[in-house]
Amino acid sequence: MSHLEQIWRSRFFWIVVGLYGIVFILEFSTPPDYVMGYLYTSPILIANSQLSRTSTFLFTLAAVFLTIINIWIPNFETIQASMVVNRLVTILALVVTALLCDRNRQTQQILVQQQVKLQAQEQIMNVREDFASTLAHDLKTPLLGAIETLQAFDRQQFGTIDAKQKAVVNTMIRSHQNSLQLVETLLDVYRNETEGLQLQLEPINLAILAEDVATSLLNLSTSRRVYLNLNYGESDFRKFLWVYGDAFQLRRVFTNLLTNAVNHSPRGAKVELVLETQSSYQLVQVIDNGAGIKSDEKPYLFERFYQGQSDRLATGSGLGLYLTRQIIEAHGGTIWAENRHPQGAIFGFRLPALPYSSSIN
Repeated sequence: MSHLEQIWRSRFFWIVVGLYGIVFILEFSTPPDYVMGYLYTSPILIANSQLSRTSTFLFTLAAVFLTIINIWIPNFETIQASMVVNRLVTILALVVTALLCDRNRQTQQILVQQQVKLQAQEQIMNVREDFASTLAHDLKTPLLGAIETLQAFDRQQFGTIDAKQKAVVNTMIRSHQNSLQLVETLLDVYRNETEGLQLQLEPINLAILAEDVATSLLNLSTSRRVYLNLNYGESDFRKFLWVYGDAFQLRRVFTNLLTNAVNHSPRGAKVELVLETQSSYQLVQVIDNGAGIKSDEKPYLFERFYQGQSDRLATGSGLGLYLTRQIIEAHGGTIWAENRHPQGAIFGFRLPALPYSSSIN
């Protein structure tokens, strides 16, 4: 405790003592039929707010003692039952006041401690986010350089390479591209949280966008022996699913969900991309036959950096689904996940539909 705090508490101590003196004079200068002990609550409240718990306890004990002894002092009158009852009620009020004050003090201390912890956690989170953003930004340039160099080797600009060397180079290129995608996702997540997701809105046909993404993922699905199937619900005919959205960002949504489904499907399985149009919204579902989702993991599935304990969620950065949720919510839509019976999972989202007349204007 600093010297100033000691002076401050000393002043309040004497203020409380002075108030006790005033109440003492009022208490002992009036007949025992009149109870002035209630006035001790004011100095008890002041002692609790400015002095220690021990001081508050001692002042409360003094108030109880002075209130009860006033029955005999100063006049030694005949003790009546009403006098005793009045003072017992007063003592109860003083004790309850002291207990409530002490509980309030403890609550305030707990709140202060929690606030300090929250501030410390917030500082740690800010440091982590700044570090992640800086690190991701610094990693992007060398990764791009490495990819360009490896692609030059693949094009045999530095000399002829045989088939085995070409396969190794292609593997290194894919690895670096995956790392670059992770870095870009991390940068986008940080940018979206600090600046908000900036959308370039225009009429978009989700059907065409889904077909383009599915075509771009053929190499991935073929390498994992997973069959990609696009259908339109109960109808086999191609439909138009117009929305007002950002083509680049919605392409990332399809890519994230389809890649997630392919990567977690067993060999020989099928991943279905179901597109349905409703009266007021467009519905998209990605259905796979892989590992399901544990019920206790569902509430956290789209949270940042969340990696569950199941086989489905144990790998990855924990950012893909979080970024997907950011994009869908920025478009005014909703996203969800559920288990598929008897096996697999369904990741779906819906977006507000754009009237067909508006989409063709």
